Amino acid sequence: MRTNDPLVLVIEDETPIRRFLRASLTEQGYRVEEATSGEEGIKKAAAQPPDLVILDLGLPGLDGQDVLRQLREWLTAPVIVLSARDQEQQKVEALDAGADDYLAKPFGMGELLARMRTALRHARPQTAEGTVLQVGDLRIDLAARTTTLKDESVHLTPLEYKLLVLLVRNAGKVLTHRQLLRDVWGPHDVHESHYLRVFVATLRRKVEPDPTQPRYILTEQGVGYRFAAE
Repeated sequence: MRTNDPLVLVIEDETPIRRFLRASLTEQGYRVEEATSGEEGIKKAAAQPPDLVILDLGLPGLDGQDVLRQLREWLTAPVIVLSARDQEQQKVEALDAGADDYLAKPFGMGELLARMRTALRHARPQTAEGTVLQVGDLRIDLAARTTTLKDESVHLTPLEYKLLVLLVRNAGKVLTHRQLLRDVWGPHDVHESHYLRVFVATLRRKVEPDPTQPRYILTEQGVGYRFAAE
């Protein structure tokens, strides 16, 4: 284990899950720190800021949602929530509170590792060269404000372009309806989620190879949208 390997803080009160995560993550080359309560998790994060946090919502004492809000006051590292609370509203609340991703228990280790890799990759500081965003055949030149699909120009309205850039900049991360409406249309504009769905449907027709089977703009049912990272 090298000191520059990513440090993962696991805040989880269930011993079997902590042991499983430690063994699996260590095997994959991660350094792992554990906390069994929200209070302990906050203290450990402050003492040694992690590269990524895995957070359970159903913690004794300080609830996971409160832990998330406190961490987000100063911690910029990605947070992936693991929880048996699988209701849509609870997912939305966690994502709005600052979680980067959400997996319901029981979860597959393969999927968790994939989402961790995506979160860590997109948490890296962008360089001055990062003026071009590209995923698959889709390419966005931020400096020129142009979008191409398979080298063919794609005409987007200003709002469609703003929505697409926001999604691509956060590729692999779930963005809630509320986040998207606020960041694209502004905090003072009031729109319902169906308004957003119309724009997403139009955007898919322009940038998806097959809009009926989206490859890039994926729906998180009842929560929001995720732009595929690969």
